[in-house]
Amino acid sequence: MRQTFGEDAELYDRVRPTYPPRLYDDIATLLQEPQRPRVLEIGCGTGQATKPMLERGWSVKAVELSPELGRVARTKLPELEVITAAFESWPLPAEKFDLVLSATAFHWIDPVVRVPKSADALRPGGLLAIVSTHHIAGGSEQFWIDVQDCYRRFTDDPVEVEMLTADEVPQEDTVEIDASGRFGPVVVRQYEWEQRYSAAEYLDLLSSYSGHRVLTSERRNGLYECVSALINAAGGSITKGYLTRLTAANRLNQPLASG
Repeated sequence: MRQTFGEDAELYDRVRPTYPPRLYDDIATLLQEPQRPRVLEIGCGTGQATKPMLERGWSVKAVELSPELGRVARTKLPELEVITAAFESWPLPAEKFDLVLSATAFHWIDPVVRVPKSADALRPGGLLAIVSTHHIAGGSEQFWIDVQDCYRRFTDDPVEVEMLTADEVPQEDTVEIDASGRFGPVVVRQYEWEQRYSAAEYLDLLSSYSGHRVLTSERRNGLYECVSALINAAGGSITKGYLTRLTAANRLNQPLASG
C-alpha cells in the first residue's frame, strides 16, 4: 500500500501535517557536534520534514520510493537531492552521514533491513532519528466516538473506539533499536498538539491515507458522506489531537556483543 501515496502527490503535499519546530531543536542537541550535519532522509515524501532541515542549513540527501512525491519535493526544494528508489535495495554511498532521519515513513520499510542499514549509513556517533505521528485522545472527543459507526458501516477495518493518550502509544521503535546492538541508549521526546479541520479539509486529509485510497469508490463515497454529516452536525469543524514522537539513538563505534 505504500505505493498509493504518489497517486495524488499535490494533495498529499497540501494536507499532510508538518512537524513541531521543537523536534528539530532536540535533534540538533542530540547531534552534539556537527553545525551543518550531513543528513540522509528515508522517505521524504513531498518534503514536509525536509524543508525545516534545509532552512537550518543542513545538507540533505533523500531516498523516496514514489517518483511523484519526489517530483513535488524537487520542485519545492530545488537544493534537495532526491533519489527515487526503495531504501531496502538502494546501495549506500561511500560517504557516511551524521544523521539518518525518517519521518512518518520508517514503518513502511522492511523491518529486517531498516535499523541495520541505517546504522551502516551513519558515521560512528551519528544519530538515527525516527519520527512518528499518532492520532491520540483529545480534540473533538464525541466526534471520534461517533465516527466509529461510519467506519463500521463502510469499511472492513473500523478504527478503535478507545483513543490512546500520548503515554499509552506503544514505543515499538525503541525495542527494535535496542535489539539491533548497533546503537547506544535510546532517547524519546514527545510533542502533543492539535489541528482544526473543516469537513472539506478533513476529507482531503483522509484521501491522503492509503487505507482510504484503496476503498472502492462506493464505500469511500459512503464513508465520506457519513463523516461529513457528523462534522457539519458538530458545527462545521472538528479538532484532532496529534502526538509527534522522536525516537533517537547514536550509533556505537562497535556493535554490542550478542548474548
